[in-house]
Amino acid sequence: MGEQVEELNHERQLSTRKKGGLVTMPFIIANEAFEKVASYGLVPNMILYLMSDYKISVAKGTNILFLWVAASNFAPVLGAFLSDSYLGRFLTIGFGSLFSLLGMFLLWLTAMVPELKPPPCNQFTETCKQSTHSQFAFLIFAFIFISMGSGGVRPCSLAFGAEQIDNKKNVNNERALESFFGWYYAAGATGVLIAFTGIVYIQDHAGWKVGFGVPAILMLLSTVLFFVASSLYVKMEVKKSLFTSFMQVIVVAYKNRKLPSQPPNADGWHYHKDSMDALPTNRLRFLNKACIIQNPKDVTSDGIALDPWNLCTVEQIEELKALIRVLPLWSSGIMMSINVSQSSFPVIQASTMNRHLGSSFQIPPGSFAFFTIAVLALWVVLYDRVVIPLASKIRGKPVHIGAKLRMGIGLIISTMAVVVSAIVEHARRKQAFKQGLVNNPQGVVAMSAMWLVPQYCLHGLAEAFSAISQNEFYYSEFPKSMSSIAASLFLLGMAVANLLASLILSTIERITKGDNKEGWIATNINQGRYDSYYWVLAIMSFVNLFYFLVCSWAYGPCVDEKVKNDAKTSDNTDPSEELRRARSVADERTSLFKSLPS
Repeated sequence: MGEQVEELNHERQLSTRKKGGLVTMPFIIANEAFEKVASYGLVPNMILYLMSDYKISVAKGTNILFLWVAASNFAPVLGAFLSDSYLGRFLTIGFGSLFSLLGMFLLWLTAMVPELKPPPCNQFTETCKQSTHSQFAFLIFAFIFISMGSGGVRPCSLAFGAEQIDNKKNVNNERALESFFGWYYAAGATGVLIAFTGIVYIQDHAGWKVGFGVPAILMLLSTVLFFVASSLYVKMEVKKSLFTSFMQVIVVAYKNRKLPSQPPNADGWHYHKDSMDALPTNRLRFLNKACIIQNPKDVTSDGIALDPWNLCTVEQIEELKALIRVLPLWSSGIMMSINVSQSSFPVIQASTMNRHLGSSFQIPPGSFAFFTIAVLALWVVLYDRVVIPLASKIRGKPVHIGAKLRMGIGLIISTMAVVVSAIVEHARRKQAFKQGLVNNPQGVVAMSAMWLVPQYCLHGLAEAFSAISQNEFYYSEFPKSMSSIAASLFLLGMAVANLLASLILSTIERITKGDNKEGWIATNINQGRYDSYYWVLAIMSFVNLFYFLVCSWAYGPCVDEKVKNDAKTSDNTDPSEELRRARSVADERTSLFKSLPS
C-alpha cells in the first residue's frame, strides 16, 4: 500500500513538473496588463460622466468615486484571504476576471441603453430630471462588480505567475523568475500609462459608448487569455491564511486572560513551532498568554497543537505583534493617500482651462494623471541609478536613506502638492471672474492647463518617496511569513484614505452649504471654493507631519538601524554573525521589488 502511495505521489510530481514554466507567462502577464488598462482607464473621466449623463453634483459624484476606489482597494485584502484560505490563486483570478468583465459590460450598457440613465439636458441652464433608484442601482452594481474583480486579480496575479516557475535553486530558474518580475511590472506600468492616455483620449473624442466599450473588449481578451492556458498552469494547494492565525491569537489570548503573565518555571511553558529557544517579547505581553501550555495533552507527540483555537505558537504571537506595532506609522501615511485621491477636482479644473498643445492637439482632462505616473517612474530610476551611486561616490561608502526618513520626505512633498493645488485654483478662479465666467462653468478660462502639471508631479514624487518606502518598511519589519500582509497594507491604507476623504468632503460640504448657496464644493466650479477646500487639506497634512514624527519616535529604530547600532556597540560579537545579519537585511531589500503590490 505504501509503495502505491509513493508511486502515486511520484506521478503527481511528474505531472506538475510538466506544467508551468515560461510558456504560461504571456497569458498571466497579458491578463494583468489588459485588466489594468481596462480598470484604470475608467477612473479619470468618470466624474465627467456622472455629472453630464447622470446629472450628479460634483460633491456627490466625488463621494461615489471615493467609495468606489475604497472598495477596489479593500477588495484585494479580501481576495488574498479567500485565495489563501479557500479558493486558491487560479480560481480567485478567474472569478475576479469574470466579475470585472461583468461590471464593465454593465457600465457599457449604461452608455448604450438610454433607459438606464436620465434624459439628456443642460444641468447649468435648466432643471434636470434625476436618475431613478433603479437606474442609479444599475450603475452602482457595475462599480461593485468591477471592484470585486480587482479584488480577485490584483492580489494574486504576481504570486500565481511566480508559482509557474519551478522553485529549484539553479541559475536558470532564478533568471526566469527575474525575467518574469521585470516583464510583469513593465506590462503593469505600460497598462496604466495607456489607460491614462489612450483610453481617456478615446472617451474624450469618441464618446462614452466607444470609451466604455473598448475597456470591456480588453477585459474580455484578458479573461479569455487567462482561461485558454488553464491546462498549462501549476495550481498550488490552498494554504492557511495569516488572517486566521491572527484571529486565533486574539481568541486564545482572551480565553487565557486570567492566567498569570509570568511563568512559574521556564520549562515547557510556551508553545514553540520552529525553535525551542524562541521566547515571546515583552511588548504587548497580554498576547503572550495565547502560547501558554496549560495541559501537556494539548500538544501531540509530534509537537503539534491539537486545537489551534486553544493554543498558539510564539511565532504566531510575534507576527501579530509586528502588525500592531506598525499600525501607528501606517496610519500616518493615510493623509498622503487622501491628498493623492483628490483626482476628480483637477479633472474638472482642466476641463475649464486651455488644454491645447500647439494649434490642433488638445490634452484630455483625465490624461493629466499621466504626469504623476511618469514622475514616479522617472524618480525610481534616477534614485536607483543616479542619486544613490553619486551620493555613495561622494561619501566614499555605500549610502542608504532609511525608510522612515523617506516616508517623512514624501509627506512633506505631499503637503507642498496640496498647497500648490490651492494656489493654482485660486489663480484659475480669479481669471474666471475677470472674464465674466462666474455663471458659465463650461467656458474656457484664459489660463493654460499646464499650470496643473506641478501639482501632479509633486504627487508623483510624494508617492515615489512615501509609498515605496512604506512598502519597504513593512516588508523589512515583518517576518518573511508576513510578506503578503506587507504587500497589502499600503492598498488597505489607500482604501481607508478614500473613505476618510469622502467623510472630509461631506463634512466640508455640509458646513459650508447655506440656504441660498451650494458651498465650497459647488457643481459650478467658478462659484465654488475648491481652493479653500485644498487649504483645509494642506492644514491637515501639516498637522499630520507632527503626528508622523511622534509615531516615528515611538516606534524606535528599524531593522537595518538595529544592525548598524549593534555592529558599532558590540566588540564581542562574532563577525561572521554580523555579516550574516547584514546580508539578511540586504536580501530583504533586494526581495522588496518582487513583493510590492502591483
